[in-house]
Amino acid sequence: MYKILVTGGSGFIGSNFIYYCLNKNNKVLNFDKLTYAGNLNNLKEEESNKNYHFIQGDICNKNKLTKSIEKFKPDFIVNFAAETHVDRSIENSSSFIKTNILGTSVLLDCCLENIDKNINDFKLLHISTDEVYGSLDRQGFFTEESPYNPSSPYSASKASSDHLVNAWHKTYGIKTNIINCSNNYGPFQFPEKLIPLVIISAIRENSLPVYGTGKNIRDWLYVEDHCRAIYNVLLNGKNGDTYNVGGGEEKTNLEVVNNICDTLDDIYPSENLKSYKELIKFVEDRPGHDFRYAIDYSKLKNELSWQPKESFNSGLRKTIDWYLKNLDWIKNITTDKYNLSRLGL
Repeated sequence: MYKILVTGGSGFIGSNFIYYCLNKNNKVLNFDKLTYAGNLNNLKEEESNKNYHFIQGDICNKNKLTKSIEKFKPDFIVNFAAETHVDRSIENSSSFIKTNILGTSVLLDCCLENIDKNINDFKLLHISTDEVYGSLDRQGFFTEESPYNPSSPYSASKASSDHLVNAWHKTYGIKTNIINCSNNYGPFQFPEKLIPLVIISAIRENSLPVYGTGKNIRDWLYVEDHCRAIYNVLLNGKNGDTYNVGGGEEKTNLEVVNNICDTLDDIYPSENLKSYKELIKFVEDRPGHDFRYAIDYSKLKNELSWQPKESFNSGLRKTIDWYLKNLDWIKNITTDKYNLSRLGL
């Protein structure tokens, strides 16, 4: 049994990771500010679990974070706490700079001041994104050796946080790993992101806005596969190393939207439409929209024997089924925090 402190654990990937850790009989402290994308209902099933604890806190609040670390005495810290949506970073970058950069530096200082660097098992695992590498043409893949070339305020803030983690490792000896992952999807994802937004908008028969021509390409990773990779790196990753995690499933945005529509046509047909594809609407492209992301995860596969289990089709079907079975979760999100309005996809 390990004691794992998870920052940002009430968000999408964080809450899925906490379920994964608790299923392996670990003790988990969820430290989350509960911004718009943080949702305690994501972990409602674990509220009575004696191995699960929650503290509402901001990683920029050094005093509260320090006290939480001192009291819980974690073996590992996994940092999911971040502002993550590119569109929001374009509209207002200040919260991204504060949480993603300043928050990471505060967390690193807390680790340095409050945890014995000589404890063999302690590690900070920082969760980042493939967007730090910039954009690819139609050929090639991002590897751990790819140079950083961020295009948006979001990806620039995550690139900065990655550099801080590496610097604290090299300068102060903190044991660290970084994961740069491709586009995640699955249960509990806040509906500003492509897949849940399309699912929810379609079943409400709202328009499905697609940026530009819809030909931008992303590599899709089912969130449970990502959680397996995170846990594997946490326990077995080489100190100081970065690991890329991808699903090996490249799709254009339009292919993703069409796939969702086809699945819904099959399992949740509309009474008013021949196909949900009738709702697709092409809109002006997003500023600085990277053309293609694609991950080479061979290092993770060769060193730690990890590879994704879910195909895009199987993972998407599980995701759509989850949202259809959790309409109350959707209602609470879209009533209290979000009205599905955004620039597009």
